[in-house]
Amino acid sequence: MQNKRKLLTPQMLAFEMRCVTGNPYVHIFGVGLPVVLALLITKVAGQEMTGTAGIKIIGTTVYLGMGSLIPMAVILMGYAVSYAEELSKGIPQRLQLFGIKRSVAFCSRAAAELLFILLACLIFFASGYLLYDLEKPVWTGLASYTACMAVFSIICLALAHGIACICRNFGRTYCVSMILYFAFMILGGMMGISYENLPGWVQPVAKLLPVMYINRDFYKIWTGKEYNCMPMIQSFLFLGAVSAIILFAALKQPERT
Repeated sequence: MQNKRKLLTPQMLAFEMRCVTGNPYVHIFGVGLPVVLALLITKVAGQEMTGTAGIKIIGTTVYLGMGSLIPMAVILMGYAVSYAEELSKGIPQRLQLFGIKRSVAFCSRAAAELLFILLACLIFFASGYLLYDLEKPVWTGLASYTACMAVFSIICLALAHGIACICRNFGRTYCVSMILYFAFMILGGMMGISYENLPGWVQPVAKLLPVMYINRDFYKIWTGKEYNCMPMIQSFLFLGAVSAIILFAALKQPERT
């Protein structure tokens, strides 16, 4: 009876970790794609520059921005799709028959997702420091980046869970999450179009997304330069509020079997 009151158990964490690592989307889009894109963009940009300092700046900026792809792919797309498939098969209801509450399963899955993101980020930045001489962060820059990735991952988790609960279908959830994934990439300036080159009517939308600030401005925070963080904080608050509303609306839906 004591284990049933715990929100996180080693057995459930191990089970959910196997579910996360068994999802091919997280390996392709959450680990492989960020590394490949960062390497390609850094290599192309480095060929157009001659100074070592300039190459380090470009490489560090690219890696910091591409790092935000990891929670987007692992959670916003990978978790949403896998959980929607579980809902369509009635797996949460089956777990409840064995005494495993949804809160326990959710907390275990959230911990597994965050652990996988941590491992993916370590692989991602290890490749950057091995292949390119990236700028070393000041401790405040590293702490700020870690906090931003953690908060962004939690926001993506709320958004993904809400989308999956509303769609409750692999195809619909995959479509919505994929649209959001590439929309965030485009508006965040990770598809070769910078914020300044976006159409005027699109720029206000891009300013509402944290990925735009992470991709464009986080190099200043990473290296300890002076930076006004308020617009970035406001974008986190806005996206967090939208995700919370979607999650609340999804949880208020009558349960379907």
